[in-house]
Amino acid sequence: MYKQRVTQTLTVLAAAGLLAACGSESGSKDSGKSARGDSGSGASKTSLTGVRWNVESLTVDGRKQKAPDDVYVRLGGKGGTGGHFGCNGYGADVSVQGDTVRFKPGIHTEMACDALDFENSLARALDGKLKADVDDDRLTLTNAKGDRIALTSRPVAPGAPLQGTTWTVDTVGEDDSARPLPKQVAGKARLVFGKDGTVRGNLGCNDVTGKAEAHNGALAFGAPKLTRMMCVGPKAKTEADLLKLFDGKARYEVKDDGLTLTAEDGTVVTATATLSAHTKK
Repeated sequence: MYKQRVTQTLTVLAAAGLLAACGSESGSKDSGKSARGDSGSGASKTSLTGVRWNVESLTVDGRKQKAPDDVYVRLGGKGGTGGHFGCNGYGADVSVQGDTVRFKPGIHTEMACDALDFENSLARALDGKLKADVDDDRLTLTNAKGDRIALTSRPVAPGAPLQGTTWTVDTVGEDDSARPLPKQVAGKARLVFGKDGTVRGNLGCNDVTGKAEAHNGALAFGAPKLTRMMCVGPKAKTEADLLKLFDGKARYEVKDDGLTLTAEDGTVVTATATLSAHTKK
């Protein structure tokens, strides 16, 4: 029964179109720019993209459900496209045109969770064409059935510190084309920056240690030391991409519980804080 529930959830996720890099149905890259949703009379216009929208609640068939912690959606722009259901992470090909948002199928993680009801419901609600009603830091997405997703851009918790936090890598790529990690690697690649100017973690294949000194919004990386596991396929590709961070300096930005690293060659890596691993301030 448990296995059946997980399989059903993954099927819904794939059908809902919740994973991959940002894009548009017309093939343009407008969704990565400052697309805006028309929130209607009297409401201000706020950019839909480049924002982490935290899910507050979901209303399906008149029944309102409060979202679990750490459920969010990104609709493109800086930080990429996709989000987290509270258990599984996802991405999506997204088109944002005026007050209309469309999702296309993408990649998802395959974490087995005890409670999947909210994930199933949210995946169905996000399937296809949605009307966006945005007013300052609040967003409501409504589908053709009248199901509503209430979101906010306000931080849901104090921001995670760069140093001492376990950062789990979500996406890697170039600029707005960053894609979620393959399912073979999702949740495994992670980095921890120490106050002593070091970094340790895993690159999807091998464990890594090295220097990473933070100064004026940049991390100066030293030559990495790796374990000697032999990996192929997605694990090897992810490791090769993440090693680009260690080629000189990388700009970093911490916002809420998200980290964005931009290497000198344009490689962009996004990661999410593992809350339980935060050090005490």
